[in-house]
Amino acid sequence: MSTASPPVARPGLTLFAVCAAVLVLPASLTGTSVALPSIAADLHATLAPTQWVVNAYNLTFATFMLALGALADIVGRKRMFGTGVAIFALTSLASTFAGDIYLLDALRGLSGIGAAAVLTAGSAMIADVYQGAALGRAFGIFGTAAGAGLALGPSTSGLLIGAFGWRSVFFSHLLIMVVVLAVVPLLRESRNPAASKVDWLGTATFTAGLFVFTLAIVEGPQRGWLDVLVLVLLAAAVLLLRLFVGVERRQRQPMFDLALFRQPRFVALCLLPVVAAFGFVSLAVLLPQYFIGVDGVTSQGAGLRMLLLTVPVLAVPMIGAWLAAKLLGTRTVLVLSLLCMAVGTAWLASVLGPGVGVAAIALPLLLVGAGMGLNAGILDGVAISSVEPERAGMAAGMFNTMRLAGEAVAIAIMGALLVTFTQARLRGGPAEATSELASQVVQGDLGAAASRVADADRAGFAGFLADGYTGAFQTTLWLIAGICVVGSVVIAVLLPGHKPAPEVAPEPVGEPA
Repeated sequence: MSTASPPVARPGLTLFAVCAAVLVLPASLTGTSVALPSIAADLHATLAPTQWVVNAYNLTFATFMLALGALADIVGRKRMFGTGVAIFALTSLASTFAGDIYLLDALRGLSGIGAAAVLTAGSAMIADVYQGAALGRAFGIFGTAAGAGLALGPSTSGLLIGAFGWRSVFFSHLLIMVVVLAVVPLLRESRNPAASKVDWLGTATFTAGLFVFTLAIVEGPQRGWLDVLVLVLLAAAVLLLRLFVGVERRQRQPMFDLALFRQPRFVALCLLPVVAAFGFVSLAVLLPQYFIGVDGVTSQGAGLRMLLLTVPVLAVPMIGAWLAAKLLGTRTVLVLSLLCMAVGTAWLASVLGPGVGVAAIALPLLLVGAGMGLNAGILDGVAISSVEPERAGMAAGMFNTMRLAGEAVAIAIMGALLVTFTQARLRGGPAEATSELASQVVQGDLGAAASRVADADRAGFAGFLADGYTGAFQTTLWLIAGICVVGSVVIAVLLPGHKPAPEVAPEPVGEPA
């Protein structure tokens, strides 16, 4: 690919290319979750390797962001963006034809690396071609595109799976990235003259620490939480993350400036997407498997139900931005977004059950989605503008790393707890309540789980499994609601209260086009 820079900035074309790519990245997370039961059945996979189809992507996405963002400043943002798009496209193509679950896991990990390159370089490209108030608006569109990807992933994937099978999900991602790749040569190149090297030691310790922690969380329900390997993995995660902190403190130009965490406003803005990952993203991943397993709906039907959760993420961001600018202020809107998720998940916990009608779950899901939508249109711009303009790039990298690491951890923790709670609920039944049985149930494969008993007892046992799974899911939902309530209180305390001030424009970032 040529790295020659067009003389014209082309801000509109840059924003289109970045937002089109960013639309795919979260959709590849939430959309793939709908495909997991089909993938597991087709590739004859158990729960743990099937979970890594999601975990591998999110984990590498989160852990490579800082290093690739620093590398983009050195080699060029356009070059890194194009490389990331190419990696994502090629791995999506290979995933379309994967015939082994472990190969698919590996390909998804590589996709996450490509996604990290796209997101970090793309956000820096936007900052290069926009300035002043236009920069704030551009990042608002950027954040809305990311929210739209989260929202559209489950429904579009469900429709694709119903029509063409699970492989079409990855093929659809390929098609969009091919369009983006065609636009890349028309974009302007930019670099950071002050950038000199990548913090590989910090990258290694952070990546390894997050990886072994996620592995421990995934393996916990399978092996038992007091298993030696699980405990060793948890201890290794703590050690590696402590080493990461030590490495960053000794760097003259750290990729993860821990000093920013002394600013309560920045801490609050980094914490919010982590809490939202529990309140929204974990539901987007786990709920489709519940609908498929307990209610017996198809992947297409599950995707259509998920529209109740995801459509508000498309419709509400503009309302949230208006409320923050004109009426309530940023802090109130962000706190309100988490409270909506808390009320919605608690409400869903009280009505969820086998055979429950769509009407009963509609309002709770709409409320959770509205909570996510309230912050989707303002959070990125507020986070990046919360620090000095010269540190905006680093702040963007840290913010997105916290968001994606939070999503990886939230999905792993909630999935692991759901298996643990389900196993506890299945004790005393006609079959031994093993972790393998609980995993089959959580994976949505109640038919295979029910086959453990005699044919005459199968219908009754399937009902017992559905009730146990439902009780475990309700407990998980109550826990998510509690996390959202606590998070809303912490963020209300940390964020300063400002009156709406729409006339104040963001400070310029980057050179004028």
